[in-house]
Amino acid sequence: MFYTVYLLQSKIDGSFYIGYTSDIKRRLKEHNSGLNFSTINKNPWKLIFFEAYINIKDAKRREKYLKTSQGSRLIKRMIKEYLFDKKVEK
Repeated sequence: MFYTVYLLQSKIDGSFYIGYTSDIKRRLKEHNSGLNFSTINKNPWKLIFFEAYINIKDAKRREKYLKTSQGSRLIKRMIKEYLFDKKVEK
């Protein structure tokens, strides 16, 4: 079994959400169906980044780190081209 740390982007306002799960397809459906209190107001969401881990503790630790300001900067560097392309589209 794999655990996925994922980054979603709201199609409404472009905001981000970070989470982890053992079933990314199910979890994305839950977010887009309004079953997650944290994301209900910004549906729909699209998956823009994910990492897979074998150990759940590693996935939880990574999710927690990515939610910090330092982790946020790392994510922005990792998906730099994606973010740049989105600015150009506007």
